[in-house]
Amino acid sequence: MKQKLLDLIHSTRFRLIASLLAISLLIGLFSLVVGGNMLYKSVITETHHRVNQDLNVARLLYDNRIESIRLVLEIIADSPGFQHALKHDDRTYLENQINTVSDRVGLNFSGIFYKDKDVSGRLNNHNNHVVPPENINSLAGLSIQKGKTVSGTFIMNQESLQYENPTLLAWAVVPIPEESLTPTDKHTAINTGLAIGAAVPIKLEGRIIGTMYGGILLNRDTTFVDQVGETVFRNEKYKGRNVGTSTIFLNSLRVATNVIDQDGNRAIGTSASEEVSQHVLKEGKPWADRAKVLSDWYITAYEPITDIFNSRVGMLYVGALEAKYLDVRKQAIVMFALITVAGVMLAFILGWFLTGMIMRPVNGLIRASIDISNGNFSPNIEPISKGDMGLLQRKFLKMTQALQERDQRQKEESESVLIQSEKHASVGKLAAGVAHEINNPLTAVLTFTHLILRRKDLDEELRDDLETIKNQTERVRKIVKSLLDFSRQSRLNPKPLDLNRQIDSSIKLLTNQSLIKGIELSFTGAKGLPMFSLDRNLCQSVWINMIINALDATEPGDTIEVSTRQAEENGIMGAEITIKDTGSGIEPEIMDKLFDPFFTTKEVGKGTGLGLAVSAGIIGRHNGTIRVASTLGEGTHFTIWLPATQLSGDHCSYPTRYHRGGV
Repeated sequence: MKQKLLDLIHSTRFRLIASLLAISLLIGLFSLVVGGNMLYKSVITETHHRVNQDLNVARLLYDNRIESIRLVLEIIADSPGFQHALKHDDRTYLENQINTVSDRVGLNFSGIFYKDKDVSGRLNNHNNHVVPPENINSLAGLSIQKGKTVSGTFIMNQESLQYENPTLLAWAVVPIPEESLTPTDKHTAINTGLAIGAAVPIKLEGRIIGTMYGGILLNRDTTFVDQVGETVFRNEKYKGRNVGTSTIFLNSLRVATNVIDQDGNRAIGTSASEEVSQHVLKEGKPWADRAKVLSDWYITAYEPITDIFNSRVGMLYVGALEAKYLDVRKQAIVMFALITVAGVMLAFILGWFLTGMIMRPVNGLIRASIDISNGNFSPNIEPISKGDMGLLQRKFLKMTQALQERDQRQKEESESVLIQSEKHASVGKLAAGVAHEINNPLTAVLTFTHLILRRKDLDEELRDDLETIKNQTERVRKIVKSLLDFSRQSRLNPKPLDLNRQIDSSIKLLTNQSLIKGIELSFTGAKGLPMFSLDRNLCQSVWINMIINALDATEPGDTIEVSTRQAEENGIMGAEITIKDTGSGIEPEIMDKLFDPFFTTKEVGKGTGLGLAVSAGIIGRHNGTIRVASTLGEGTHFTIWLPATQLSGDHCSYPTRYHRGGV
C-alpha cells in the first residue's frame, strides 16, 4: 500500500495535477491580493474624484446662495417704487419692501444704512435709528466705503448681532464640547457668527446716500448642508449613517453640518483635526484625503472660506463614508476567494480524470513529433485511441500529410518564383541594355531627320519618306522610354499628398482628349480622406496611364467614372481609387496576362504592353494593391487600394465632383 502511494506521488500524472493545482492556487492568490488592492485603489480614487466634484457643487450652491441675495437686493434698489420712496422719505414703504424681500429669500437680517448712520427698513426695529460705530455691520460699512455692491462671507461680532436682532446672538452661540475647545475657538465660537449676504449702494438723484443690505447667519443653519446632502448625495444612508456629509466651519469649529454624533444629534461645536486646520486655514490650501470625522473615517475634501476682506475665516467640507467602500472591497475579496477555491477543487477533480486519459497516447505523439522535427513526415503513432485523443491522433496524421504536401508545394512554388524572378531580372537587364544601346542612335537619326526636313529643296515624295522616318523613330523612342521605365527601380520620393486633388489635376490633363472622342469623363472624390505619403510623379503617371487605357477601350457615348472612398484592408486604413468604364471589356482568357510585361491587346504601333506592368510595380512599391474585373461587352473596373499615412491628424479637405462630357 505504501509503495503504491509512493509510486502515485512520483508519477507524471500526480506531478502534472500537483503542478497545475499549485500554479492555479498561486495565480489565484496573487490575483486575489493584487486584484483586491487594485479594486480598492480604483474605488478610492474614483471616490476622491467624486468628492472633489461634490465639493465643487457645494461651492457652487454656496456662491449661488450669496448671488441670489445680491440679485434680489439690486433689483429692488433699482425699482421705480423704491426710488420714489427714497425721494419722498417714505420709510414705511421701504420697510415693507425689506420685509417682503427677507421673507422671500429667507434673510435673517436686513435694512437700509445711511451715510449719516441712520437706519430704516430693518427687520428688528426695537433699537433706535442711530447706529453706534461698534454696531455697524461690516458688510454695509464696506459697501458705503467703496461705493459699490459688496457680497460674500463676513464675520458678525457680538454687538452687531445684538443690534441687528437679539435672537441672532442667541442663535449664534454654539455649544462646544470640552474636548473640542482650542485656544482659537474658545472666544469666537461664543461671541461671533459666520454670515453671508450682500450690500447694494442706493442712489438718490445720482448721489450715493447709503446702502441696502441683507444676509443669513450660517451658525446652526441647516438649509445649506441639507441641500448639499439632498442634491449631491440624495440623502443616501449606509448602516444608519449618512454616506455623504457636508459642513460649514467657523475657523475649525462646525457651525452648520449634517454630520451626526453618537447621540444622534448634529455635531455642532465639534472641531476639525489639527492637521486639516493647519493645511486649510493656515496655509490656505485645499485638502483631499481620508480623514477621521468624529468616530468614522471619510474620504474628505476641504477648501477655505474667505470673507469680504479676503481673510480665511472658515472651511467648506464634503465627505463620503469610507466604510461603504471598504465593505465593497471585503465582499469582492470574499467572492474572489470563493471562486478561486472552487476553481482549484474543480481543477483537481477534472485533472485527475483527464490526465489519466491523456497520458497514454501522449508518448506516441511525442515520438511522432521528434520524427517530424527530423524530417520524417510519415511517423507511426499506432494504435489509434478512441474519443478525442483518437481524433487528435488522426488530425495529427492529417497534419503530417499536409506538412508533406506543403513542403512539396513550397518547393515547387519556390522554383516557380525563382524562375519568374530570374525571367523578370533577365527581361529587365535586357530591356535596360537594349534601351541604352539604341537610345543614342535613335537620337542621332531623329536629329538628322529634323535637320533634313528643314531644307526647302526637298521634293514631296522625299519629304513624305522623311516624315515616315521621323514618326517611326518617335515611336521607337517611346518604346525605349517605356523599356527604361520598366527596367528602372528608382528610389521612391514620398511626400504628403492630397489624393483627391492630384487625381483631379490628372483628369483635367485628359479633358480635351475625352471631349474630342465624345467620352463622358467624371470624378467623385470622397470627403474626409486621410493624407497619403506617395511619390507624386510616379502616382500621377499611374492615374494618367489607367485613364488613357480606359479612353482607348471606349467609344463615343461611353462613360468613364473615377471615384475615391475610404477603405480598410487587412486592418489598415486607406483609400480605394476606382476607374470604371463602359467600354468593350476584356476577354476572360487574357485576364491573367494583363500585368505581364510586353503584353498588349492594342494594334501594332499603339502600345508597348508595359503600361499596366509599370503601374502595378509602382502601386506595389507603395504597399498597395491593384485589382481588375471585367465583363466582355459591358466594361472594365480597375480598383487600386493604397494605405494611408496619418500626418498630425490632417485629412484631405478636397471633396470633388468633377464632370467632363464629350461632344
